[in-house]
Amino acid sequence: MHVVATAGHVDHGKSTLIKALTGTDPDRLREEKARGLTIDLGFAGAKLPSGRGISFIDVPGHVRFLKNMLAGVGGVDACVFVVAATEGWKPQSEEHLRILSLLGIQHGVIALTKIGQADDDLVELAQMEIAERAEGTFLTDAEIVPVDAVDAMGISDLQEALDRLLDVTPTAADIKQPRLWIDRVFAAKGAGTVVTGTLTGGMLRVDDELVVLPHGHEARIRALQSQYADRTKVGPGNRVAANLSGISYDQLSRGDVLVRDGEWHVTRRVDASLQVLDSLDRPVTRRGAHLAYIGSGEHPARVRVLGPDAIDPGAEGAVRLHLPVGLPLVPGDRFILRESGQGVTLGGGEILDVEPLIAAAKATPDRDVDRVVRERGKVDVDHLRRLTGERREPTVGNWVVDPYVLVTEADRLRTEVTNAGPLGLDLAGIDDFGRAVLDTLDDLVADGGHVRLTTAGDTLADSDLAARFAADPFNPPEPEPGDQAEIRELVRRGDLVSQSGVVFAASAIDEAARVVARLLADQPDGITVADARDAWGTSRKFAIPLITRLDETGVTRRRDDLRIAGPRLPEI
Repeated sequence: MHVVATAGHVDHGKSTLIKALTGTDPDRLREEKARGLTIDLGFAGAKLPSGRGISFIDVPGHVRFLKNMLAGVGGVDACVFVVAATEGWKPQSEEHLRILSLLGIQHGVIALTKIGQADDDLVELAQMEIAERAEGTFLTDAEIVPVDAVDAMGISDLQEALDRLLDVTPTAADIKQPRLWIDRVFAAKGAGTVVTGTLTGGMLRVDDELVVLPHGHEARIRALQSQYADRTKVGPGNRVAANLSGISYDQLSRGDVLVRDGEWHVTRRVDASLQVLDSLDRPVTRRGAHLAYIGSGEHPARVRVLGPDAIDPGAEGAVRLHLPVGLPLVPGDRFILRESGQGVTLGGGEILDVEPLIAAAKATPDRDVDRVVRERGKVDVDHLRRLTGERREPTVGNWVVDPYVLVTEADRLRTEVTNAGPLGLDLAGIDDFGRAVLDTLDDLVADGGHVRLTTAGDTLADSDLAARFAADPFNPPEPEPGDQAEIRELVRRGDLVSQSGVVFAASAIDEAARVVARLLADQPDGITVADARDAWGTSRKFAIPLITRLDETGVTRRRDDLRIAGPRLPEI
């Protein structure tokens, strides 16, 4: 499916032409019918001779309703550019062509209308003028099809030309991220809130849960229509009517956008290219009241020219746009910039950066993904996709990392490990990114909660501290404050045992069990703590933790004030 917009000067027959092509009058408002003038967007659809479906957005041609025209052309694939043979090229013909060019539209067909009201010479002159005016634009090689919609002259020729046009017009890409800029909102009797728009980015399905930006309202799709038929799902590149539940129509307006929660980067500040129209009589600067047309919306924008103070007519430069609300944008989105006071189109361009970090005085934006990574050092792959529209394979962990940052982090880890002492660097003090980098380094190894150099070997294999506790097993020394990290590691390894705040050599527990086994062999009815204490040759301070350990491990069992044999009492 393709979506095609009309374009052209007021009263050149755009709406009449759409009615002749589709059978649908796109002028739906009572005022439009009374005045014979398109005021707002109109919509219609048809089948071409090939059987291919096509949707039309009919836009107003009068300069007073240019903002409505801009709301409709943001997501179209191609255009039917309409010029009346009776009048030829007119001011809004020129402005509409410039706007379509600035929006990046690259495909179109030209309908030369009202030929029934013009003689052959006038038709030929109009064709020559159109060819001259289109020279150097995306319409340079566009077919010019003479038609008269009232008498149905040339309509079949135009349908065939549209088929040829759509043969070379790319369809909308499916990036699995639907985005529906709303261009119409109304309440349908018996259905409730209905919105329409041109769907891009991905598929929508009935029962999808969506977020309406910029306000953040939640809504669910109750029903979908496309091409006048009910659908359970609709893919990108289609005109869509969505019946929403959970939200009232008066909470929505043109320029709002439906997306899935968390799939887009929502921003109020962007860096962008700006192509200034060569017909402008002055340069573009930060001064003035500006309007940015993005998606289907019109937004007051504060403009900062990046680099020089101004961009001359016909020149291209970079600007930073400050928007009043957050919008789900991605590099490659197009916009039109107008001066609101004088109602003049200044130019338009392409969004380059949706999260600029560099100060405006130094920023040089582009769409280079490596630049985005370089400015941040490292970026989560999902966030990078939202920032750039591109998916990259992670460098380490879940991050795409600038090469300099990766080398710097590796060097930092090596330095900290080298300076950490015999135990190595405590793994608990390394953040997730550091751990991901650690996994890539062959010269560092994580073992037992610490990171050490691979070449260092086991620094605790013959620990002096373990030997000190084993020297007098039942009367262990008081640990020094600086011994705590090593003690924790030796406890983890099983070389030491911590019981009730007292540290023993593991061998002390085994020996204590053997001593108790011998005592119980002589006193099978049970022994007291004092009996064990005396046999161990220690004090109550150490005897209580020792006997508690034996109880917990099943070597002994407590019966009143006595200890009797447990299931794990060693044999003697």
